[in-house]
Amino acid sequence: MKLQRPKGTNDILPSESYKWQFVEEKARLVFGGHQYQEIRTPLFEHYEVISRSVGDTTDIVSKEMYDFYDKGERHITLRPEGTAPVVRAFVENKLFAPEYQKPYKVYYAGAMFRYERMQKGRYRQFHQIGAEVFGSDNPATDVESMAMVMTYFEQLGIKNTSLHINTLGNTESRANYRKALIDFLMPHFEELSEDSKRRLHENPLRVLDSKDAKDKEVVKNAPSILDFLDEESSKHFETVKTMLEALEIPYVIDTNMVRGLDYYNHTIFELMATISGKELTVAAGGRYDKLVEYFGGPETSGFGFALGIERLLLLLEEEKVEIPNPNQVDVYVVSLGEAVNVETLKLVQSIRKQGFSAERDFLNRKAKAQFKTVDKLAAKLVITIGEGELEKAEANVKNADTREEKAYPLKELYRDFSVIYDDLIKG
Repeated sequence: MKLQRPKGTNDILPSESYKWQFVEEKARLVFGGHQYQEIRTPLFEHYEVISRSVGDTTDIVSKEMYDFYDKGERHITLRPEGTAPVVRAFVENKLFAPEYQKPYKVYYAGAMFRYERMQKGRYRQFHQIGAEVFGSDNPATDVESMAMVMTYFEQLGIKNTSLHINTLGNTESRANYRKALIDFLMPHFEELSEDSKRRLHENPLRVLDSKDAKDKEVVKNAPSILDFLDEESSKHFETVKTMLEALEIPYVIDTNMVRGLDYYNHTIFELMATISGKELTVAAGGRYDKLVEYFGGPETSGFGFALGIERLLLLLEEEKVEIPNPNQVDVYVVSLGEAVNVETLKLVQSIRKQGFSAERDFLNRKAKAQFKTVDKLAAKLVITIGEGELEKAEANVKNADTREEKAYPLKELYRDFSVIYDDLIKG
């Protein structure tokens, strides 16, 4: 049997992994500048952590979770999203205690798992970068979070995104809207897709963001949640809009946007971009003011978002953003003959210890083959050392671009290679 990776997973090879490192490091810099600190939670959780918080009726729980019983008969699931595990960690580790700074801000990056239909940029093992903030019901927290993710995209060099926002109101507003929506949809029951028929009484708001053409036609004239907001909910949403405008961040109000998770209330958002001709969500999130309490913690407001790394990399490719490759070699040592093997080893290690990236030939190849490797690695400098150079205790150093070449005593290369580097690179 031919052994292959499981369906829906990917090997991230060195030719691609530097791009992942780039987007992850940029997130650390941008989020860190907003005083977010990294949190790392387990790849698997108790089933109830996800099923009860995300919602038993969501597609994630009902169709997509990888769950199993371990050897101790505990019901375990691979995490399908990042917020619930972070909230569980927040409560379990009592991060709500007075000694911790409020609001409490964390970010994460890692693998998530959902058994779903695969498509471009979406796999069964996928990777997310996300951020969560606890302890602030100020609408400014909502706006700061949205502004932060937009700043992150701008820092990556992505320009063509649009911010879509909506509100789900508080518990009372949402309950009133839920009833009105069911009343509107019931006369159209037979026109709905099978999924929407099932959702109608379980989670009717999900019918609004159905991708089925029949459902889209039905909900065109559905009531808007904006008409069911009480004073508190309306004030929160109006303040969010005012603050976005104060920051000169354009936005679109999408009253059919509901997000796929049950724990959201008040502000929700999606950052949209066009990839291969299709408008797709590249980051999304919202407010969840009851989730900490649900996990047994004190009443604590929360707001968070996540973005998919695979889809983000597609967007970077779409917008032709050039990602710098940190693996470019500063120096390649062309080693000619067995007699210089030891000296080449010493020289390469010395150059590395002085802070430069260096590589050499290990296969005793001819000079022509080694120079092909120089081109492939895009090395900046080439040091050539053979028996003749070894006898003279020197080596030839060449700028691979300008072709300028000089001979230097080996002791100078060992003593301070930066002087030689600057001489040939900077002139």
